[in-house]
Amino acid sequence: MPVLQVVTVATRQNRAGPAVAEWFLQRARLHGKFTVDAVDLAVVNLPMFDEPRHPRFGQYEHEHTKRWSAIVARADAFVFVTPEYNYGAPPSIVNAIDYLNKEWAYKPLGFVSYGGVSGGTRSVQMIKQLVTSLRMMPIPEAVSIPFFTQYIDMETGAFAPGETQATAATTMLDELLRWSGALSVLRR
Repeated sequence: MPVLQVVTVATRQNRAGPAVAEWFLQRARLHGKFTVDAVDLAVVNLPMFDEPRHPRFGQYEHEHTKRWSAIVARADAFVFVTPEYNYGAPPSIVNAIDYLNKEWAYKPLGFVSYGGVSGGTRSVQMIKQLVTSLRMMPIPEAVSIPFFTQYIDMETGAFAPGETQATAATTMLDELLRWSGALSVLRR
């Protein structure tokens, strides 16, 4: 089975990202067509990009970069669970993307975005511009969650959006599976 990495992008304290990611991880496991790995950028804890050579060479000096490279390299597809900060992408994902090059290539990418009225879609648009230069394929199918706080249980912290988001998640996972298979030829 292809490996799908679900990446929690937000790194700040009191973030909602882990709850949203946990909901999507459950959806991905129920889908049953991927080996699903959870990746949390707060745990990965990359410093601001600090490698002396360009990532395209793959000559990493720092252990944190080597660990990050190994994590990303084992994936066949990704879903970024991302909020929107100041009409754009959180710095954590921009930094994480910039650390590597070949490890991202020819892999499809889906998005679960959350926020206020725009549902994090401006973050997604910004990230799409970055990843296409690394030969990733951001797919059009996505899960967008506007006014996401209405779906968080204040007692338990659990995130439970409606059927619209669940259906969107399944549609996106089906499409990620198609693209992952199609792009596997280029990843060899």
